[in-house]
Amino acid sequence: MMGNKSDVKTGNIPQFQGKIAVVTDHPSYNGDDFHSPDRLVEKYGAEKIIHVSWPEDFIAEKDKMIDIVAAIAADKDVRVLILNQAVEGSNMAVDKLKESRDDIFVVYCNTNEQRTEAAIRADLILSLDEIGMGSAMVKQAKKQGAKAFVHYSFPRHMSQLILSCRRDIIKQECINEGIVFVDVTAPDPTGEAGLGGIQQFFFEDVPKLVARYGENTAFFSTNCAHQISLIKAIVDSHAIFPQPCCPSPFHGYPEALGINTDGGYADTLHVINEACRIAAEKNMTDRLSTWAMSSSMMFTNAGAEYAIKWINNKVPKKGIDRRVLEECMNEYVEYVIGEESVVFMTAYSEGGKTFGHYMMVLMSYLDF
Repeated sequence: MMGNKSDVKTGNIPQFQGKIAVVTDHPSYNGDDFHSPDRLVEKYGAEKIIHVSWPEDFIAEKDKMIDIVAAIAADKDVRVLILNQAVEGSNMAVDKLKESRDDIFVVYCNTNEQRTEAAIRADLILSLDEIGMGSAMVKQAKKQGAKAFVHYSFPRHMSQLILSCRRDIIKQECINEGIVFVDVTAPDPTGEAGLGGIQQFFFEDVPKLVARYGENTAFFSTNCAHQISLIKAIVDSHAIFPQPCCPSPFHGYPEALGINTDGGYADTLHVINEACRIAAEKNMTDRLSTWAMSSSMMFTNAGAEYAIKWINNKVPKKGIDRRVLEECMNEYVEYVIGEESVVFMTAYSEGGKTFGHYMMVLMSYLDF
């Protein structure tokens, strides 16, 4: 792989009028999401890129979410709003935004809102292909030698149709591949257990299930806050981890494997190389995998670059120019890992209707 390139150094920086506001997860919840605007701030400057985060307990603080978006709408220079993630409550906040501003280009990343309702409100949606991912991760686990597959989630996530459908697809794919499927309820991080309770749960449950089904057991959890503890427990038990819930070298791996990330979230190649080294030391080579780059970071950056073209009238004001969007994604992939695109996009469909501005994304796997 080649090293990262810098648009700042090359001077290849498009100019645009106004500002872009990015609202991310709280840093304690998902570092990939929180740091996804870092490159934009470096490239365009803090005066052009506004970065704020959702409240840590967004489930209980919907009013604060509305206040955050209302404050953004009050800045008349803001032309674009990117929500990463577009968590529960985003629709309500955007509805309030649109009461006073109908001139803002709204981008949802990895929305947890009801899909068709999100599609009504956002001008562009970039999301993991959760359905396609169900089949992909079982095939990846099979390649890694899995004989059993454990799916961790909780009622709040399973109440979301897309996540429950993916669980069912994983189960069917396991049957097709001759893999034992195990469905387990884990603590909801918005509940009373807290991060300490989550860590204790995985440190106790993973070894128990490995003792029952063997080391060739693959584990997956639907929640970001689970990933660090789950990876640690998997490594300790010499089990298999096909991917984090939001596939990325940064999602759970640095903290779980003790990788120094002083270089920041831009140093993807460092994290990949260190993960490979540590996996070899722990006899875990090819038992840990993910995507070669952060989809969350790609979504924020590609969404912003597309929106800049929208501001500059380089793309239609209504609808999405898929070719240009693909170019924005491909450019970010090459910037990060120095390789050509490994991105696959399909438009989301539901009830016989295809939403051309709602892109579902998959990438190929990287084995550590």
